[in-house]
Amino acid sequence: MIANRRLDPRLYQIGTLACLLLYGMLVLGFDISAARVILLLGTALATQLVCTGIWKLPAFDPKSAAISGLSLCLLLRTHSAPLAAAAAVAAVASKFLLRWNGKHLFNPTNFGIVAMMLATGDVWVSPAQWGNTAFFGFLLACAGGLVVNRAARSDVAFAFIAAYVSLLVGRSLWLGEPLAIPIHRLESGSLLIFTFFMISDPKTTPNSRAGRVLFGALVALGAWFVQFRLFHTNGALWSLAFFALLVPAIDLILPGERYAWNVAAFPRKGDSYVSLGRLLTVASLSRPVSRGARGVRVLRVLRGQGRHEAL
Repeated sequence: MIANRRLDPRLYQIGTLACLLLYGMLVLGFDISAARVILLLGTALATQLVCTGIWKLPAFDPKSAAISGLSLCLLLRTHSAPLAAAAAVAAVASKFLLRWNGKHLFNPTNFGIVAMMLATGDVWVSPAQWGNTAFFGFLLACAGGLVVNRAARSDVAFAFIAAYVSLLVGRSLWLGEPLAIPIHRLESGSLLIFTFFMISDPKTTPNSRAGRVLFGALVALGAWFVQFRLFHTNGALWSLAFFALLVPAIDLILPGERYAWNVAAFPRKGDSYVSLGRLLTVASLSRPVSRGARGVRVLRVLRGQGRHEAL
């Protein structure tokens, strides 16, 4: 029987981020060299490899580390190569070190950037590097929409952007500003990348849809507060890092099914424990047993799946 498999959503993310990076370097003239790209990607992948050995994972999986490395290439700016490498190490290592109930607390890229901005004043994010053309903004939105839909986390992205747009427009209407001002503030490639590639990370967002909508709205409110009340830049990054600490509480109040990257009807060589757990769940449901026994069996499988979920 042929396996009914869906392509890993991270492959879409890697392809989209790589295309955005190439477009930025070749067309928009991003202030990042090929050597810096190699340094960030190489450090992220090397950190993933080392952590795979330390935590004794069944196999080295470079996809998440590649996403973190590419995202840092797009957003992180610094004149110091050691600081760039340190950001990549912090981003990938945070997945292994900062965990709660089987999930890492922070989006790796967000943590790497925020940690380095807190530790030093020589790291920043440059929103203006993307330009403000409607065409490129539309391109980013479409590419991001493809990725988040494949990752089944479009709800948190759209909840964030809807709340953030409402707050920006509402403030301008309250102050009597022309709508051109909030529209101009929204014309940022960095904001779109944050919306569709960072806050929508399915491994760090709440498990339930209601929780994700609440989370997206809270991050939007925090981003608005940082920008217009604390008068700091990069409000979305600071807000996401803060409210990520509340995700365990949101999962407790609004429980839901935890997301798994690998989706397969039947596992094959190289599949993770998550896919195997799902196969066992399907197999248990197919047996002619009573409804009560079936529920107990499924619970046992899901509990084991949560314990063995790959990073």
